[in-house]
Amino acid sequence: MSIIFTLILLGIFGAQGFGKEPAEWVYFLPLFPLFLMLITGLYLFALPYFSGRRSKPVE
Repeated sequence: MSIIFTLILLGIFGAQGFGKEPAEWVYFLPLFPLFLMLITGLYLFALPYFSGRRSKPVE
């Protein structure tokens, strides 16, 4: 997902660098992979807090 996000951003900035103004909807393209990365990142952040201890302590 991060590679797709990066490629979309490079494409937008590359088009602007050549003097082309992309359509307005093109600026919304990075939001979908960014939203997916946000959801998965928050899930991975919260996972240790909600999973509890699954292994027995070493004696």
